[in-house]
Amino acid sequence: ISASAALSGINQFDTDLDHGGDFRWAAGIASGRVTRQITPQFSAGFALRYDFEDWKFARPVAFGGAAPWSHLNAPNISLDLGYAFDSDLQVGISPLLGWAFESGAKTSDALTFGAILVATKVFSPGLRVGAGMGIVRQIDDTKVFPFLIVNWQIDDRWRLGNPFSAGPAGGAGLELTYAPDDHWEFAGGGAYRSTRYRLDDIGTAPGGIGENRFFPLFARVSRNFGAQTKVDFYAGVALGGRLKLEDANGATFAKDDSSTAPLIGLTLSHRY
Repeated sequence: ISASAALSGINQFDTDLDHGGDFRWAAGIASGRVTRQITPQFSAGFALRYDFEDWKFARPVAFGGAAPWSHLNAPNISLDLGYAFDSDLQVGISPLLGWAFESGAKTSDALTFGAILVATKVFSPGLRVGAGMGIVRQIDDTKVFPFLIVNWQIDDRWRLGNPFSAGPAGGAGLELTYAPDDHWEFAGGGAYRSTRYRLDDIGTAPGGIGENRFFPLFARVSRNFGAQTKVDFYAGVALGGRLKLEDANGATFAKDDSSTAPLIGLTLSHRY
């Protein structure tokens, strides 16, 4: 049995909206994963995650001057099922179930569910390549997103891989890592993120849906403390940001694009 746990904090600083006003947000994420190799070919496990986001708006003109949402929650659970047809060919499926809602909203209207499908092939001891597809129903909207899976140990110090796990927010992204020794890593990469939340009944769009999408580009510095504990510090920018507000029937109520925004993050992880 293998297990891991992680705590993360993210902060996007003051970000201008195209039609006037600005916003910022901060998030805390707790996650854990357990996996067991049941047979030489078959593995099974599960993962738990809880995201909390705190949003602050200042005079958002496109949204009537009022904050479209404030405190957002996203608990979810997923199963991890993997099968190896051979030593160099593996497939996996991860069904997932969760909720995405503003504090005070009805969770019965905030369901997120779907599955992540992956297939990978080992071409050499240092190269594993594959493809994946996510099919996720996010509160009245079905998202289908393909993504590339890469784990390429280019040499003793350089590696190209996926920085994040694919999930309801999007694919895994790509990251190039340089490790001068066993203690430090320096990396840069990017990804795509899109989240949707059911809103409460007292805001600008009662019972509506809030959506945030952007492309994070980041640099990472990591410190390994032994073989099990790791601290990651991220600094980067959010590109192509868009906020959208829908009414309770799913019709677009308001939307606005945002300027390039600085963001930072910190993750503490431990493997058991």
